[in-house]
Amino acid sequence: MSNKLTLSGLDIENFRTTIDGKESRLYILTNHNGCELTICNYGARIVSLLVPDRNGEMTDVVTGHSSIDDYLTTEEPYFGVVCGRYANRIARGRFEIDGKVYDKLAINNGPNNLHGGVKGFNSKIWEAEQPDAQTLILQYTSPDGEEGFPGTMHVTVTYRLTDNNEVELSYQATTDKDTVVNLTNHAFFNLSGAGTPTVHDHILTIHASTYLPADDTAIPYGDPVPVAGTPMDFTTPHTIGERIDEPFEQLIFGRGYDHCYALDKGNGTYAEGAYCLSPRTGITMTVYTTEPGIQLYTANWLAGKSEGKKGMFYPSQSAFCLETQHYPDSPNHPQYPTTLLRKGETFTSRTTFAFGIEK
Repeated sequence: MSNKLTLSGLDIENFRTTIDGKESRLYILTNHNGCELTICNYGARIVSLLVPDRNGEMTDVVTGHSSIDDYLTTEEPYFGVVCGRYANRIARGRFEIDGKVYDKLAINNGPNNLHGGVKGFNSKIWEAEQPDAQTLILQYTSPDGEEGFPGTMHVTVTYRLTDNNEVELSYQATTDKDTVVNLTNHAFFNLSGAGTPTVHDHILTIHASTYLPADDTAIPYGDPVPVAGTPMDFTTPHTIGERIDEPFEQLIFGRGYDHCYALDKGNGTYAEGAYCLSPRTGITMTVYTTEPGIQLYTANWLAGKSEGKKGMFYPSQSAFCLETQHYPDSPNHPQYPTTLLRKGETFTSRTTFAFGIEK
């Protein structure tokens, strides 16, 4: 990191501080096509991602901030982070393993636990190792009882920026006690460029014929139901904004899309889960994953209150998230793909965000 500024214009010195006795830093990955991915070890978060548009201009497609201080005070604490131990929600902050009740999880989102609690993985400094210009390995050890979860859990997340303009994420976790785990990356994308005021024109396909309807606190009712005949249907391409304001109960509850789609490919198979295009820039993003679900979130709760990169502000629905994950509240729904991680087992997961161009 000999240059003070990244290609995306970030000053790396603005990401140096001490949090809980550990140093935060900004790491830079580059490929042979001129793409650049920057990652801060505070929350293992993606800060910026430069990919070419149809005219060859490098475009930052991830919303975020220009300094660690801004991330510490932002209206949106999950910009670009790795969420854990349990991404998404656990109802009433409780679950059971083999009859033992764990009910001390933080209630930090309505009546529920969200993204691991008050100080989840998003607010931790991860140990970082950069073996080459295109790879970053991040590790965090979560002690037994942290945020109410059992077991000491060791987590490794590897980012790789390939020469095919892909961001590959590999997750691995082990525990010394039976526990639950659900990990995802929470990047907020705008394929027209971060700071463009809306993603309503983005054309989205999700390979899921069912989704999980949820109550007004975003906890699923039960089994997945068909998307057919509803504004939740992205099995064929639709713009994000085409039906987002329809008087459909699920969209009213979420103030837009904030729902988990049950991918048709099933759990464990690495395959395409979603595809998105910005007609403005021609930038495309294809999501591949081993996970059984994708949470589509259209940044409904952003309010443009926090200054972002290059002085930009991010209003509601100025970004979208495709969070590859197991289903929300899985520990309390035994019919869902399990999130139980037994002592001695290894959790693994893989997701790729692949970028291209449609002329």
